[in-house]
Amino acid sequence: ITCPGVMLKDKEELYLSVFVLGQYKKTQCVPAVFPLFFQEKLVFEKDFANIVDPGDLVKLLEFDTAVLELIQLVPPVGKILATYEENTRDFLFPDPKLTRGHRGLEREILMKRSSSFTGIAPKLRFSTISLIAESLLSSGRSHIQ
Repeated sequence: ITCPGVMLKDKEELYLSVFVLGQYKKTQCVPAVFPLFFQEKLVFEKDFANIVDPGDLVKLLEFDTAVLELIQLVPPVGKILATYEENTRDFLFPDPKLTRGHRGLEREILMKRSSSFTGIAPKLRFSTISLIAESLLSSGRSHIQ
């Protein structure tokens, strides 16, 4: 995460929380100095038991929301510095003209800064890789995982 020229008033560590497909994960904490480096892979898995058509999966993902939050460990409960929200379909499968090259390469998004964060909006650079696999239920019907 980059944010040129911004110095954080509070010196407590920061982490990135990610909520995708109904699952919450967070990164390890890093020092409160930009640029922030989170060199981690967060893995989210979900079974869609009643989906047999990939088009139905796309519709489900359009109604789900991916939420990313940059949080600083300021007592008592932490302070959200910036957020990013997008429907899960567009988050996992961005418009091809917005990406450079092949799947999994880096993307950049601007996060929305909170009212307590002074300075420009942080820019998050990341990559996603998605795998959709079909599996058989014990009843013999297939579903998408």
